[in-house]
Amino acid sequence: MRSERLIYLPLGGAGEIGMNAYVYGYGAPGAERLILVDLGVTFPDMDGTPGVDLILPDISWLKQNLDRLEAVFITHAHEDHVGAVAHYAAELGKPVYARVFTANIARRKLADAGLPEDTVRIVSAWPQQVKAGPFKVGFLPISHSIPESAGLVIDTPAGRTIHTGDFKLDETPIVGEAFDASLWAEVAKDGVQALICDSTNVFSPYPGRSEASIGPAIKMLVSEAEGMVVATTFASNVARLKTLATAARSAGRSVVLLGRAMRRMVEAAVETGVLTDFPPVISPEQALEVPRGNLMLLVTGSQGERRAASAQLARGKYLGLELKEGDTFLFSSKTIPGNERGVIRIMNALSEKGVDVVDDRVGDYHVSGHANRPDLERMHALMRPKMVIPMHGEHRHLREHAGLAEAAGMASAIAVNGTMLDLSGERPEVVEFNETGRTYLDGTVMIGAMDGVVRNRIRLALNGHVVVTLIVDEEDELLGDPWCETMGLAETGTSGAALVDVLEQDLSQFLNRASAKTLRDDGALDEAMRRIVRQTTQTEIGKKPEVTVVISRLG
Repeated sequence: MRSERLIYLPLGGAGEIGMNAYVYGYGAPGAERLILVDLGVTFPDMDGTPGVDLILPDISWLKQNLDRLEAVFITHAHEDHVGAVAHYAAELGKPVYARVFTANIARRKLADAGLPEDTVRIVSAWPQQVKAGPFKVGFLPISHSIPESAGLVIDTPAGRTIHTGDFKLDETPIVGEAFDASLWAEVAKDGVQALICDSTNVFSPYPGRSEASIGPAIKMLVSEAEGMVVATTFASNVARLKTLATAARSAGRSVVLLGRAMRRMVEAAVETGVLTDFPPVISPEQALEVPRGNLMLLVTGSQGERRAASAQLARGKYLGLELKEGDTFLFSSKTIPGNERGVIRIMNALSEKGVDVVDDRVGDYHVSGHANRPDLERMHALMRPKMVIPMHGEHRHLREHAGLAEAAGMASAIAVNGTMLDLSGERPEVVEFNETGRTYLDGTVMIGAMDGVVRNRIRLALNGHVVVTLIVDEEDELLGDPWCETMGLAETGTSGAALVDVLEQDLSQFLNRASAKTLRDDGALDEAMRRIVRQTTQTEIGKKPEVTVVISRLG
């Protein structure tokens, strides 16, 4: 065993897309000094996580080793990289480093949570580096679908590691820095021990397209449209918002921003200087005085979110604005797998209004923010690392990316969440497995994925619920018959009688036959009545509900 080693441990974002959290460590085994790269969230769905507000990485391992943690570094301001900072900042108690735009977004989150904004410290782009224990970390500009994304140059006594973050190789990104191949090559010239690399689009066979390439098609669509034009995209894609707004200005249309997230992103981009020459916008109230043919709305909700502006416009009026027959609605975005039903629901609702819906099936109105397979190969060749560790992808993405690296003669390993790698040698070596999971923000409370809260909620949704109430006096005699209340169950079953009546009748028959010993035993009563309710409900409506028995004893 080495006296000192460089380790890598993903706690989120490896084996999934979203909820990114990556630990690096250097030092004696088991006593390494640590840094955390990114601290993001993912989003719930009604099928698997009903009622949950946010899903965060389980950082139990990091909490157990908190005395070894030096700092947190955030690569960019997407929610799956920065969204958990405000939820964990007080608990971690460490400085958070980011570039100015990302810092602006992170500080807004801290302020909303009532936390000190100076926890987040602004760092300039490379060659500035931050010293954190044995690490020296610099932010290397890279293009992505949000301004000021950065890869991280992580220097340790074991060599230079490059953490790409999310990236694409875009030399004309509209907003933010263009990809500078010579800068990245300069950083890699003295050798790269490990390249920890985005894997999202490893299955896409053609080189990625520039953000600038879709401008002409969007401009033509907006100029030729009649009636009002509405466009939705990711609120964080400031470059796309500028392209859409510029197309609106060219067509003589006034621009309205709808949705809190979109307004905040544009405000942050203007405040920090990354967004310039953005066309002036008008308020929803002012828009009511403008002819429909001279309006363009930029709205949130490209992924079908029920409470976002897109969904509200599809259902009816939003802030006084309403879509009508002959209007055009553009989805300038890719639908993330899992969100299809919500997006299609909105599209159908718009179609019923007579709105012309335009999506991006042919690729004219959206480009990805992630590197495709040829771009990954170019990055590998540019960096020439000893080893490539795939991250930011489902298991199939990681496996494919590892194979791509190995085929080019670079060592690689698949490290899903909880897998600790030693990156110190010629090849990555698995040295430890740690249990990882998810933490749910449920209302205002953090709960573990295995706590049973969400599981019970799903069981209630699937099976319904029956509450049985029984009153027993001080002499163990029944005071009246038991009564039942149901929730989420059909009111009438196969017998034609009300389900509640059938349940109460079967329970009364059991209780009238029960022995005095049984009537004195709450546990026996609970078990028997629970069984009867489930059996009767199964017979009547084909369901076995969750049952709560309430026994009240007087005296």
